[in-house]
Amino acid sequence: MNASGMQSNGDGQTSTSGSDLAKTKLLFHSAQLQQTYEHQTNIVSLSPLTSLPDADQGLFKLPQEISAPLFAITTESTIFHPQGGGQPSDVGELLISGQDGTQLTFTVLTVRTSTTNPLVVLHCGHFGHFAVDPPPSHDFSGASVKQLVNADKRVLFSRLHTAGHVLGAATRTLLEHQVENFDELKASHFPDSAACEFQGSIDGKYKPEIQLAVDKMVSKDAEVRIAWWTKSDFLRRGLGRLVPSDEDWRAIAIAVDEDGLEQPAEKGAVDDERTRIRVVDIVGAEVYPCGGTH
Repeated sequence: MNASGMQSNGDGQTSTSGSDLAKTKLLFHSAQLQQTYEHQTNIVSLSPLTSLPDADQGLFKLPQEISAPLFAITTESTIFHPQGGGQPSDVGELLISGQDGTQLTFTVLTVRTSTTNPLVVLHCGHFGHFAVDPPPSHDFSGASVKQLVNADKRVLFSRLHTAGHVLGAATRTLLEHQVENFDELKASHFPDSAACEFQGSIDGKYKPEIQLAVDKMVSKDAEVRIAWWTKSDFLRRGLGRLVPSDEDWRAIAIAVDEDGLEQPAEKGAVDDERTRIRVVDIVGAEVYPCGGTH
């Protein structure tokens, strides 16, 4: 096994257990890369889907009509948003340039965060040019790869995600003090099931008012900002209700500055002010801790 966590399986492909893989840099988290659909990076590992731990294999629910062998590819960085937070995964292609001069197209069917290593993103799909596994002579170790995200679907998913935040913000503003035990619970941003779920009994009489509140927010064409906040940032703005538990904070917060650029962190440091979580701010309306695209 080399330093990147890859090991040869004897046929020119690479495979690994998820726990051994290097962290995937999540470029889609950057505010500047929300509308970036092409990116050049390198392969860290390529494994048959069936070689992954059962917990990771279980992430992929794919149509049975797909007969081509399925693989999971990890890369040093990615602009592909994995399914999560109510948002579908990006789809697209990986254009792979092998060290032996081979050029291959890998169709990305779905993208998920590894269960066995939450720092790794798995791009699942197939090599459409082959009815069987890619020829064993191909060497993918460290191969250069161009990531191509399907822009139309990314834009749709992003618009639905922002719309979910708008609906949640409008409903909270209108009903937070009128409905007993009101709270926002969860949301789906899938095209066929986009919806928000709230706690509390919301009478049907509020429907026209909610629609009007949503329409007003949309008409303002407010800026949607992405930032990284410390716990103090939430508390200073009176948004302590949004701060995750200490356990969850330490699981998701990372050492970055307010623009999301990684900062050196002392080994074992747990000082909350050294770490931040990503937020999406609909300026003048509402702020949400969120890892999605907008």
